[in-house]
Amino acid sequence: MSAQRIKSGFWLKAQLRLCDQACLPAFVVRRGDEDAGQILIKHNRLGRGCEIWVRRFDGDGLRVWMVVAGGTDLDSERQCDAYIEREMDIDPDLWVLEIEDIEGVYKPDGKDPVRE
Repeated sequence: MSAQRIKSGFWLKAQLRLCDQACLPAFVVRRGDEDAGQILIKHNRLGRGCEIWVRRFDGDGLRVWMVVAGGTDLDSERQCDAYIEREMDIDPDLWVLEIEDIEGVYKPDGKDPVRE
C-alpha cells in the first residue's frame, strides 16, 4: 500500500492557519498546482537571516524539509529571492509560502529543517 499524499493547496491552507494561530504573518507569494505543486517555504527572520526550505528525501527515503538557500547574514534574503526566481523559471507549478518569523518558532510538519 502506498502512502497517501496531501494535496499541495490543502497543505498550504493548513500552514496559513497554523501561522495565524501562532500570530506569525504568512503569505502565499506564488500559487502553484493545487494537487501536486512543489512547495518552497521562505522563512524570513526579518534581519536575523532568511532561508528557503524544500521537501526532499533523506538517506533513509523519508521526506524531510531541507534548507537549500540563505543563511544568517544580511544578504540572505536576496539569495533566497534569487533562488525562488530560478526555481519559478524551471517549475511553473511551484508554490511559494513566505513566513515572517523573527523568533524562529515555525517548524514545518513539527520538525526542524535539515541542511543539505
